[in-house]
Amino acid sequence: MPDKVSPGPLHGNPLPKEAVCIHTRKVYDSCRDKECLQDLRVYLTRCSQAVLDGAINVKPRTAELLWAYIDVESIPFNKGFYTVDVKYFYKVTAEAFAGVGRPREITGLATYDKRTVLFGSEGSVRIFSSQLAPHDSDVQNFEKTNLPIAVVEVVDPVLLGVKAIDGQGCGETLLNDIPDTICNCFDDELIISDEGKKLYATLGQFSIIKLERDIQLLMPAYDICMPDKECSGNADDPCELFQRFKFPVDEFFPPKISDMIKTVDKGQSGSSCCGCSATAQQRRR
Repeated sequence: MPDKVSPGPLHGNPLPKEAVCIHTRKVYDSCRDKECLQDLRVYLTRCSQAVLDGAINVKPRTAELLWAYIDVESIPFNKGFYTVDVKYFYKVTAEAFAGVGRPREITGLATYDKRTVLFGSEGSVRIFSSQLAPHDSDVQNFEKTNLPIAVVEVVDPVLLGVKAIDGQGCGETLLNDIPDTICNCFDDELIISDEGKKLYATLGQFSIIKLERDIQLLMPAYDICMPDKECSGNADDPCELFQRFKFPVDEFFPPKISDMIKTVDKGQSGSSCCGCSATAQQRRR
């Protein structure tokens, strides 16, 4: 039996030194989703709107998830179940063509609302913490709710396509009350109006939504977890640090399409959404 147990797979039959009580979160319910968000309205910046009004064609470039606002509410007469409402904020970047010249980059904001129902159990304990509350004068966190905690994990979406349309929007609700933190992600004022050309984007998104609660678990402990590896990287000798880099073989010899297909197929082990639901008008599979 080794004298010291390191994090990772255990070999042999090491005996724990003690049982320790840890505080963590237990996942009570979760779901995953693969969504095609079709024709989301993109609210452009003032400069981008002027470019789009004079453009003859647009081409997709990138999409970035800026923020996700999450709200959890209990469902009446269905104890233990909760609605999880998520509002996603995306920064969409496209290229606009206005003739034979080089395309110009345009950016804007798109949003998407999603709702799902998950089981989060019931809890009557009210949790208080001594952690410092930000922007307050040494005040404890005041958390008196017993709702479960919603966690949303999302990768940056894939911008599948964009299109520009002339004329007034049909039955659209204009975006209001954009958080300042979202507005600060753009270098110009966002135009929230029905005038001029309108840009619509189609995004592909993968997400996981979970409901968690605090819990205490009894776990075996083998020893304190002290790192064995020394911090690498000496600013005085950059060449020594560079010698530790792996040679980028894939950059010189890109993988074949057959290898890429095998990698994608290997990563997709299922396609069920495990209970996720979304607004029918905007969600497409």
